[in-house]
Amino acid sequence: MAKTRASDYEDKRRSILKPSARLFATHGYDRASMNMVAAACGVSKALLYHYYRDKETLLYDVIRTHLEELLSAVEAAAGEREPKRRLLAMAEALLEAYREADAEHKVQINHLSLLAPERQDELKALERALVSRFAEAIAACVPGLVADHRLLKPVTMSLFGMLNWHYLWFRENGPLSRKDYADLAVKLLLEGAGSLHSSAAGAARPAAAAQPRRKAAPSERRPALSGT
Repeated sequence: MAKTRASDYEDKRRSILKPSARLFATHGYDRASMNMVAAACGVSKALLYHYYRDKETLLYDVIRTHLEELLSAVEAAAGEREPKRRLLAMAEALLEAYREADAEHKVQINHLSLLAPERQDELKALERALVSRFAEAIAACVPGLVADHRLLKPVTMSLFGMLNWHYLWFRENGPLSRKDYADLAVKLLLEGAGSLHSSAAGAARPAAAAQPRRKAAPSERRPALSGT
């Protein structure tokens, strides 16, 4: 008969993730042993192996849980109907989800590629889903980007560039709150994207207008009106 798991099994398993993320972020995944993980979590090595059979599974769960929490937070904020407010709410939700998650974010960036290919594929699908949600929200704010496939992805990734790397300089007691910075990033993005698309469209029109007019053949010329 299979042994029944304790009711708090998943809670205890999740309690291992944050100390592990901090350890991996500080020392690197390769240099962090399971002995070090057990010490960081305040448990015995035997108990650690009860919840995680190997270090790679632990790394996978650190990143998967982090990405699922980001995606859940962003999707919950996407209910706002007005496009610009929706994008702002999503940016705020993402920055708030990053609170106290710097270690997980660093581990995702630096160590996802160390996982087995099938596990990488699963996690990259979560990353793509997150990018897709923001691309849809940005396209709703700047409809012209939908038709120009060259711009929508770079614009979307530019927003992620502003939001994802904030941890390098952002301070909780600094002059901007997370909400303030989300508002700033979204304004910069939308004003820049709108200007970029307008410039591209404006450049196309003069180019078309500048085409030399074909000289009409004699048979095509309209006859001069009499009396003029």
